[in-house]
Amino acid sequence: MNDRPRYRLFVDAPLAAGAPVALDEGQAHYLGNVLRLDDGDQVCAFNGREGEWRAAFGRIGKKGGALTPLDLLAAQPVEAETTLVFAPIRGAKVEFVAEKATELGATRLVPAITRRTVIDRANGARMRANAIEAAEQCGRLAIPGIAEIRKLDQVLGDWDPAVPLFFCDEDGNVPPLLEAAKGLGESPAAVLIGPEGGFDPVERVLLKRLPFVRPVGLGRRILRAETAAIAALALIEAARLG
Repeated sequence: MNDRPRYRLFVDAPLAAGAPVALDEGQAHYLGNVLRLDDGDQVCAFNGREGEWRAAFGRIGKKGGALTPLDLLAAQPVEAETTLVFAPIRGAKVEFVAEKATELGATRLVPAITRRTVIDRANGARMRANAIEAAEQCGRLAIPGIAEIRKLDQVLGDWDPAVPLFFCDEDGNVPPLLEAAKGLGESPAAVLIGPEGGFDPVERVLLKRLPFVRPVGLGRRILRAETAAIAALALIEAARLG
């Protein structure tokens, strides 16, 4: 069978042919009551580790359900490591960033507190939920890892110097990100996005002293933090494809 089921579902459980996977109540409700699937109807199931599987849905009682993997549709791809380091932003904007970063191939999201960060917390569980939903909708087979929020100094102190960190600087006297990332290929890379209001001048000086930091620009205009994150990841993806 080559036809793919229409619907996709992420399950946080091992996937193997013939081994039923229990669904949580929310997933069972979504498949059985929202999508109105019947016993035996098929979906695509993935867990971010073992590829994508054709799976048959089955009800268990009034509120439960399970998926039984039938055959492997696609092997788990190896993705280039792309990290987004960003200052948390207010309200639903951080969830929007998690969603779009997933669609654009980010493999790790690192919220970092800068001197001008307005909020000092990030709801990792909510960000993960948005990332899962985005992966289900865009056809991706992996979910980005989400790090605990830390101060930017701590993030930089633990940084692997072999991984370039493209620092999106508002100073116009820097090379464009697409140019700076030319030839990146599948090598690991990261982008750093500042808070609403930009980086503190002292932070900018310290960043530029680090050998793995590469100051870059995102264009002629000053972008909102969430727009900058999307633009930077899109340019990294374009550089990899180029």
